Amino acid sequence: MSAKLFRVILPVSDIDRAAAFYAAVLGSPGVRVSGGRHYFDCGGTILACFDPRGDGDGYDPQPNPEWLYFAVPDLEAAFAACRTAGATFSTETVHGDPAGAIHTRPWGERSFYVEDPFGNKLCFVDQTTTFTGPQR
Repeated sequence: MSAKLFRVILPVSDIDRAAAFYAAVLGSPGVRVSGGRHYFDCGGTILACFDPRGDGDGYDPQPNPEWLYFAVPDLEAAFAACRTAGATFSTETVHGDPAGAIHTRPWGERSFYVEDPFGNKLCFVDQTTTFTGPQR
């Protein structure tokens, strides 16, 4: 049996703001599926922006603690879209290079790291350089 990842939940505190941010960054309007959920198709996996209060749930969302990685065909365009949409560019370093700037990482990926307006950590990678582990 082989499992297929089909949906990733991204916690947000304002579904309208999240829909606008991710539409700008991903280049797609996505679709509102409920009062607190807005879906974006990311190559067959759904990125589900989820505002629990918008869906009537009684708790506040907490940002994902780990990075969410997107493979993109045009890294420079993604970088510009993140800047325009109001992403916070990471001030951390990754192996000596600024995380919030486009660099080729030691494992070969060209990437940059940002946070969305809700504190979720995002990394955008040039799709021609994605590293998925050692080749067998």
